[in-house]
Amino acid sequence: MRLLHINTEKTWRGGEQQTFNLLNGLKDKGIFSHLVCQPGSPMAEAAKKAHIKFFPIAMRGEADLLAGIRIRALINKFNYDILHSHTSHAHLLAFLASFGDKARRIVTRRVDFSIFRHSFLKLSGIKYRYMADFYIAISHKIKDVLVNDGIPASRIFVVPSGINPKRFDDVAKDYLIDEFNIKPTEQVVINVAHLAGHKGQQYLVKAIPLVLSEIPTVRFFIIGGGELMSELRALSNSLGLKDKLSFTGFRDDVGAFYHIADLFVMSSVQEGLGTAVLDALALGKPVVATDSGGIPEIIHDGETGRLVDSADPASLAEGIIEMLNHTDWAKQMANNGQAMVKKKFSVDAMIAGNIEVYKKVSNF
Repeated sequence: MRLLHINTEKTWRGGEQQTFNLLNGLKDKGIFSHLVCQPGSPMAEAAKKAHIKFFPIAMRGEADLLAGIRIRALINKFNYDILHSHTSHAHLLAFLASFGDKARRIVTRRVDFSIFRHSFLKLSGIKYRYMADFYIAISHKIKDVLVNDGIPASRIFVVPSGINPKRFDDVAKDYLIDEFNIKPTEQVVINVAHLAGHKGQQYLVKAIPLVLSEIPTVRFFIIGGGELMSELRALSNSLGLKDKLSFTGFRDDVGAFYHIADLFVMSSVQEGLGTAVLDALALGKPVVATDSGGIPEIIHDGETGRLVDSADPASLAEGIIEMLNHTDWAKQMANNGQAMVKKKFSVDAMIAGNIEVYKKVSNF
C-alpha cells in the first residue's frame, strides 16, 4: 500500500495535528506514506523533525495547475495506490493531479458545514460528488451532512479524530498563576479554539456577566488567535469585563491552561467533532459544551459533561454555573469522560480506523 497525503494549510490547527498524528502512526507501522505540504509551513517543519518523507510544493489555491503538475510527477514516480486529501483545497488539487490515474482518492472532512455553504450555483456539488472516490468523516454528524448534500452513504466512512491522552500530563503550569495574577479563591474557566464565528465565542463572552452575577470569583480565559480577536475584545470591553476575561492570543503552552482550569467550555455553533473537548476530558477536566455538530458524540449530557443549547448565552451561563456549583457531580462526569476518551478517541484508534479504510477502498 503506497499513500500520498496532501495538506494545503499554511498554519497549524486541529486538522494539521490530526494529519501529523496519522503520518507518524503510519511511519511507525512501516506503511509507505509521503506528504505534500506548503514550503516553510508548520506541517513541513513537523514532518522534517519526525523524519516523515515530505515534498514542499507551493499550492496557491485549489486550482493551481503548476502545483497539480508537480503532484502528478510524484504520482507517476511513486505509483501511489491512494491519495489522501486532508483539506478542502487539497481535494480538487488531488483530482486535477491524478485525473486518469488508478489511484483511489480519499478526502477527510472535518467540518459540519454544508458543501454548498459558499457554493456559486451549487457547483461544489460537482467537486464533492465526482472528484473524490471516498470520504472519511470525523463524526457521524458530518456524514449526515454529506449524505443530506447528496453524497452516497456507501462512499463515506466515519473515523473520529484521536488524541494522545498523555500529551499534556507533565507540562509545567504554576507560572500561569503569576503571569495572570490568579488568586487561590478564583475558579478558572477556559475556552481553547480559533477565534472564528462558528466557534461561538461571542456567545461565551455574553454569558460571562450572567455567570459573574452568581459567582463573582470566576476568571475566564479564551485561548487562541483569529480574525474575531478585535471584535471579541470590543464586546468584552462594552460589557465591562476587564480582567475577568483574558484573551491570550495563540499560545504554544495550551496544555498549561488545561491544567489550571476548573472547567472547560466549548461554545461552538458548528463543530466537526471537537478535539479540544477531548483534550480537556483526557485530563479529567469537567466540560460544558454546546449541542453542535459532532460534540454530542463526545459529551453525553449528565454523563460525560453538560450539553447546552448553542448560540444561547443564557443556556451557556446556566451550564457553567451548575458545574461550578456542583463540583463533585462535575468531577464524576469528567472521570466518565476521561475513561471514554481513552477507549474511543485515542490516536491509536484513529490510526487503526484510517488503515481499515485504506484496506477497504483498495478492494473496490
